[in-house]
Amino acid sequence: MSRIGSYPVAIPEGVEVDVSDQNLVTVKGNLGELQQQVEEGFKIEVSEGQVVVTRPSDEKKNRALHGLYRSLINNMITGVSKGYEIVQELHGVGFKATVNGQLLELALGYSHNIYLEMPEEIKAEAVTERGKPPRIILKSIDKQLVGQVAAKIRELRPPEPYKGKGVLYKGEIIRRKAGKAASEK
Repeated sequence: MSRIGSYPVAIPEGVEVDVSDQNLVTVKGNLGELQQQVEEGFKIEVSEGQVVVTRPSDEKKNRALHGLYRSLINNMITGVSKGYEIVQELHGVGFKATVNGQLLELALGYSHNIYLEMPEEIKAEAVTERGKPPRIILKSIDKQLVGQVAAKIRELRPPEPYKGKGVLYKGEIIRRKAGKAASEK
């Protein structure tokens, strides 16, 4: 039995959850609106400030999807009520980021700057403070999308273990390796 799938999802104040006949779940809140298509057979009940997901049978596929759909609905409810935020730090000499509308410009030690067009659902912000590494703050109501964009930014310059340079998530610790040892003659 799916442990995650069997838990009900609490609906906070100011959030509306609608389920259509085709199992399209629509969640509306003060930050926006999200939709998720759920497979036929799964029953989604909205009552008494809770959402309960019930699977059609105990087949392996249905057991796997049970927890997934419950988590997706929970993430949508959290997104439209509180939102999601990912903070990334740029560690390296000359690394910087600037945001111009939905265009993110990154200087990551290559011979050219990298330009990324942000999706409309994401609000990006570049913060530079004296004595701290430059940071990129990504905000959105869609947890999947903000995580995917953050992973794409990190992929441009992944952290390396020798000097610790690269794009890191805030609070991430990179295990450092010792460099070459000088040989004695």
